[in-house]
Amino acid sequence: MVAVIKTGSSIHRILNYNENKVKEKVATCIAARNFPLEPEQLTLNQKLNRFLHQLQLNKNVNRNSVHISLNFHPSESNLSTEKLQAIATTYMEGIGFGKQPYLVYQHQDAGHPHIHIVSIKVRPDGSRIDMNNIGRNQSEKIRQEIEKSFKLVSAKQSEEKPVYQLRPIPATKVSYGKAATKAAIQTVLDTVLNQYRYTSLPELNAVLNLFNVSASRGTPKSRTFQTKGLFYQVLDEKKQPIGVPIKASLFYNKPTLSFLENQFQKNETLRKSHSASLKATIDDALSKSIDSFTSLTEALERKQVDVVLRQNKARQTYGITFVDHRTRCVFNGSDLGKKYAYRGLINQLTTNFLRKAKRLENSKLSNNRHPSEHWTVTLPSENNHTKFDTGLSAVLNIIVQPAQSNDYVPNSLRYSSRRRKKRVSRKL
Repeated sequence: MVAVIKTGSSIHRILNYNENKVKEKVATCIAARNFPLEPEQLTLNQKLNRFLHQLQLNKNVNRNSVHISLNFHPSESNLSTEKLQAIATTYMEGIGFGKQPYLVYQHQDAGHPHIHIVSIKVRPDGSRIDMNNIGRNQSEKIRQEIEKSFKLVSAKQSEEKPVYQLRPIPATKVSYGKAATKAAIQTVLDTVLNQYRYTSLPELNAVLNLFNVSASRGTPKSRTFQTKGLFYQVLDEKKQPIGVPIKASLFYNKPTLSFLENQFQKNETLRKSHSASLKATIDDALSKSIDSFTSLTEALERKQVDVVLRQNKARQTYGITFVDHRTRCVFNGSDLGKKYAYRGLINQLTTNFLRKAKRLENSKLSNNRHPSEHWTVTLPSENNHTKFDTGLSAVLNIIVQPAQSNDYVPNSLRYSSRRRKKRVSRKL
């Protein structure tokens, strides 16, 4: 089981997010603890007023709302409602929220079973619940106890294989401008923004684009850019924006530019310890005589590392980004070192290609085959992976032949006509 805890300044947004899921019939409110009625008997206003009434007891708490998700292994999709209710109750008591009003929602909109819990940080006596290090201390302790007592798949057992995988949004099925579009984007943001370590907007987009979502500030002359605004949008199969862009401020957790900039600073430190393992993975792939970007990309994908090429409007590649799903870290190639930048990788792939060509030439010569026999290789190209059909000896001859100037004259023609005349006269 994996627990994700978030705090916010608006109980309205968190409650509306879950209630909209209920309206879309992809979620159900399965528990209402410390409420006067059962969940099916409560209206939206009654749920909201219960929270607001207690929040009035301490108006000095700015980030007063709590949104928790408990995520289970895909194999645990058959968990009963009663068991999910018991897990939620045990967890909330374990982190010190047992006497707080809270609602439990079972969601069915992802590839893994999970529940959402909505609550507040103000106690019935008006005091504030301190949540500093609650995830590392109380939450981690009770999580392990729940895994044992309810016989759940341990999160530690699933470290190499993620507990669940986020699925790309099927762009052809998105209803643009409607709640479904916003909900689909929100699902992606809930996972990516908090779990991945990125230090810039392009690095964040390297991850979001994998799930058909993009974050944009607009053009430099646009009002959105000048006011430091940000919006999110769905991408089509060709990774082009489609549909209506949605302002960051309209999402319940407000993933605005200022929020992202804070994440950039935090992630700069958090990802440092993981750069060595990523470089080792890339080096291992290159050591196996890989000589094209296609082969390199495929080899790294098998290691759960995605390769994203950065291109300008003319479709020319100028950089490369690595998304390591094992450590949830994102690195530009140049941040790892010169040899891992785009140009550095081109040079290494070219070197591997020439080594492979020479080995193949030597092998053919040893087998008494004609050295000019045609063969097909994949030559690394800057912008694509083009196959060339070429004569091996011709390629090597071009590489090793000495340079000749345009005024080259054979020895037999170097003598001047005057010297040749003198020789003739002497013979006579």
